[in-house]
Amino acid sequence: MNPEKQTTNEFYSGDRWSAEESIGYLLRTTVSTLMRAAETEMRPYGLTAVQWAPLMIISRGGNPTAASLARDLNTDTGAMTRMLDRLEAKGLLARNRSATDRRVVMLTLTDQGRELTTQIPHHLARVYNNHLSGFSQEEFAHLKQMLRRIISNRDVV
Repeated sequence: MNPEKQTTNEFYSGDRWSAEESIGYLLRTTVSTLMRAAETEMRPYGLTAVQWAPLMIISRGGNPTAASLARDLNTDTGAMTRMLDRLEAKGLLARNRSATDRRVVMLTLTDQGRELTTQIPHHLARVYNNHLSGFSQEEFAHLKQMLRRIISNRDVV
């Protein structure tokens, strides 16, 4: 192991491993809880928890494709294509071939999709605020800082 990259703290040991105490378990459970609550919030709009994310990405512009959405949302292209089929059937997005490159399919929101994406952030804010109940502003800032640090450590070998 490279001494420059050694950590002074070892938080886990194989001899004392407990899945319930692992950050992987805690993070996965947190995400799962947030997604279930988001799905409940989106139910009146006929959206599942995973369908609002591509809509929000498309609403930001930048001409996303099914492949780029799949990459951004950590899913396979086939699953993303099927999800886009459902969103198109609901009248929330349209697919149009690029005039300059017929291989490229442009994704755009319909008027109904644009209206919905103005509402989604309000519902998500309610979900996240409910889950952060009891946190101070400082704790909230610290939590985000720590999570960003975990993410940045992915590049440490």
